[in-house]
Amino acid sequence: MRIVVSGRLPDVVRERLEAQHEVILNLHDAPMARADLLDQVANSDGLLCMITDRVDAELLDRAPNLKMVANCGVGYDNIDVADCSRRGILVSNTPGVLTEATAELTWALILAISRNVVSGDAYTRAGRFRFWAPLHFLGTEVSGKTLGIIGMGRIGRAVARRAAGFQMPVCYYSRSPLPEDAAAGFEGEAVSFDALLERADFVTLHLPLTRETQHLIDAAALARMKSNAFLINTARGPVVDETALVGALRSGQIAGAALDVYENEPALAPGLAELDNVVLLPHMGSATWETRTRMTALAAENLLAGLAGRQPPNCLNWPSSRSADT
Repeated sequence: MRIVVSGRLPDVVRERLEAQHEVILNLHDAPMARADLLDQVANSDGLLCMITDRVDAELLDRAPNLKMVANCGVGYDNIDVADCSRRGILVSNTPGVLTEATAELTWALILAISRNVVSGDAYTRAGRFRFWAPLHFLGTEVSGKTLGIIGMGRIGRAVARRAAGFQMPVCYYSRSPLPEDAAAGFEGEAVSFDALLERADFVTLHLPLTRETQHLIDAAALARMKSNAFLINTARGPVVDETALVGALRSGQIAGAALDVYENEPALAPGLAELDNVVLLPHMGSATWETRTRMTALAAENLLAGLAGRQPPNCLNWPSSRSADT
C-alpha cells in the first residue's frame, strides 16, 4: 500500500514502514506544506501525520482510498475523528509514551519561571554579570508551595508524583474521580476548579482540548488566582485565553506564566513575547530522543496494524461491528 509520512522519522522507524509499503516521506524539519500534503494523500492508503497537520473534510475529500490515520501525538484535536469514522477511516494516537518527558518539562518550566532562569541566562550571556548582589534576580522558592494540577491523566499524575521531592502539597481538579490504582504514588486532594485556582501557588494544565476546555483559563479564572501565583501550560494552547493572560501578566494580576503551547500556534498573542514575567518554549514537551523515537514507532505500529486489517493498539474509533481480534 501507499503511505504518506508528513514529518521526519528516525531511520529505524522509516525502515520498518518501507519494508512493507511504499512510503512518501517528508525529509525536512518543517511541516509538510498543506498543498503538498493534499496532493500526496490523493492516492494513499495510510497517513502518518503530525499534530501540526489538519485532517479535516478538505483532506479527507482528497483521499478516497485512505484507510488509516496514525497521529504522532497523544492529543488529536487536529483530526476530525467523527468524520473519519463516518468514512470508515481508522484513527490512532500515541498515549503513554510521552508522559515522563512532558512531566519533566513541566517541572523545568516551574523552576525556570519561579527562579528567573531564562532572564538570568540572557543577562549572563550579554556580559552584564559583573558582581553578585543580594537583591538581584530574586525569585520564588518552590519547596513547600501548593501545586494545583488541572487534569489528572497520565501526565498530571506524573507531575504530581514529582511534587513530593519539593515537599509540595498537591491539590487537583479532575472531571471524574480517580480510581484507586491511579492515585497511587502521590498524595493529593481533589478540589473544585475555583478552589484550586484560589489555593494554588502554581497552576499547571494537563487536560485535552475539547469544546468544554477551550478557554477554561479565561479572564475570570485568572482573576481567581493569587497575585503571586504562576500558570504553567504544557497541554494545549487554546485551553488558555491568551489575550486575557497577557492582560493578567501586564497588570500583575498573576506573578508569571510558563508556556510550551499557544492558542494560535506558532503565533503568539500580541504583547506576550515582550513580557519579562513569562517563559516561552516552542512546543517541546515530548522533545527527547527517547520519547520521539517511541512516539514515531508507536504511530508506525498503529498504522501497520490498521492497514493489515487488525485493531491498532491505540485506535480511537475501532468499529464495534468488527471483532477486536481481527
